Amino acid sequence: MSEAWKKLDLEGAGLQRLNMTLAQEMKRRPVAYGLLVLFPLGLHRFYLAERRGGFAYLGLSLLGLALALTLGPVWILAGLVPALLFAAFDLVWIDRRVTAYNKALRMQHFLKPGARPPQGFRGRYTDDDAGLDEYVRIKESERAGHQPVGKDAGESGRKHIPSFNEQEAMLRELARTNKGRKNK
Repeated sequence: MSEAWKKLDLEGAGLQRLNMTLAQEMKRRPVAYGLLVLFPLGLHRFYLAERRGGFAYLGLSLLGLALALTLGPVWILAGLVPALLFAAFDLVWIDRRVTAYNKALRMQHFLKPGARPPQGFRGRYTDDDAGLDEYVRIKESERAGHQPVGKDAGESGRKHIPSFNEQEAMLRELARTNKGRKNK
């Protein structure tokens, strides 16, 4: 969908407004993976609304920086190595988190307490015995591509469907009669 259509607002309060809101609030995988490049800052975790993990990345990075400043540059690895291991885990975690976050967001929007079904909505088909038996009877009387049994079917209850050879013979006969009319 083009960007112009995504920004078009018809000032409705229905499904269009809801979908526009969702499109703006949903998290995107490319953005999260792009922020993973800056893993020492934990920005990808903050983007995916996982503040605890974001602060853990910041804490590990600050710990490594503090150790490097006090004990020497080699000690920066004390904070960066665990952060690198968590970043490797986050390569898989991001996909699951984006899916779970967006699903929860859709449920939150679609299942709001004040949401009502459209006017005239009658719900799903109920499985009460009388209605179900009637429905099954109707469906069993139908045959794919043909009229239901008993409708224009003659005395035997079935309409004769010509075979392929009979259809070919009828077409040849029709072609002969048409040639005869043209010659007259």
